[in-house]
Amino acid sequence: MVAIKAQDADSFAARPDPARPIVLVYGPDTGLVRERAERIVRGSVDDINDPFALVRMEGDDLSSNGSRLFEEAHTMPLFGGKRAIWIKSGSRNFAPAVEVLVKAPPKDCRVVIEAGDLRKTSPLRTLCEKSSVAAAIPCYADDERGLVRLIDQEVAAAKLSIAPEARAALVSLIGGDRQASRNEIRKLALYAHGKERIEIDDVLAVVADASSLALDAVVDAAFAGRTGETEAQFARALDAGTSSGTVVSAALRHVGQMHKARLAIEGGERTETALYSFVPPIHFSRRNSIQSALSGWTAARLARAMDVLADAMLNVRRTPALADALGQRALLRVAMTAKRDDR
Repeated sequence: MVAIKAQDADSFAARPDPARPIVLVYGPDTGLVRERAERIVRGSVDDINDPFALVRMEGDDLSSNGSRLFEEAHTMPLFGGKRAIWIKSGSRNFAPAVEVLVKAPPKDCRVVIEAGDLRKTSPLRTLCEKSSVAAAIPCYADDERGLVRLIDQEVAAAKLSIAPEARAALVSLIGGDRQASRNEIRKLALYAHGKERIEIDDVLAVVADASSLALDAVVDAAFAGRTGETEAQFARALDAGTSSGTVVSAALRHVGQMHKARLAIEGGERTETALYSFVPPIHFSRRNSIQSALSGWTAARLARAMDVLADAMLNVRRTPALADALGQRALLRVAMTAKRDDR
């Protein structure tokens, strides 16, 4: 039974076991599935563009013509060299065609199957996981460690370095699809070409979801009581095209979650446990800041801050011409409240 563990997937893709000529690459991260499948294929033939070395097939076609796969896999190369078959899975079940090949595996041909997110009970996945001549490689979205490794690899390839805070910010903005993440990092490296190091300002300027990072920066500065930074980050958010209403709305959502967490803490719950009540979950780069802010606020003071932000939200909608001034004033009031020592 050969179901490759997620942490071993990259090493297997780099050096596939020759005793297992059939490889199923599957999972919800389609970019990573494609990347690993292509890596295995490239390592299995001398020239990926040579039609005699690499045969491409569609799984849907094999569902009605299963013998084609067996015949192609056992065809002797006309001019010698290594051969491979790259199958793109579709909506139809072609496991019977693979099952025939499993019973009589090819000796001089690598078969790579690129599939989507397969259930444990999927016939194709079950077949490859149970066979001694096949391997199943899962491809799940990168975790924080994987994203950091990907960032460092791409940044080094571009002959750049990256500031720790820029790396932490970038990690919070990418993920879910390996190819999309890689493209974002490469775009950022291209933007920073000519510099020695990528800074957080570069991330804010380039990465697609930088607006959410800008909102977090304003909100965290306000609830930490950093008035100067609150003012600067608010201005930066506006310069990036974020409306005052959006900033105040983000602060209002945040204070609601802060209030809920603080009530839990005052009821005897540990701060670390209370942090898990935040939806969406707090990114690790913000955890220390929010935990520190929670220790400086009481539920009563947070309730008053909630009233301030709710009034500001209403006034911003009523008088859009004064939206920027109203939003800034509300956030500075929150920051000033956070600096107070009275409980």
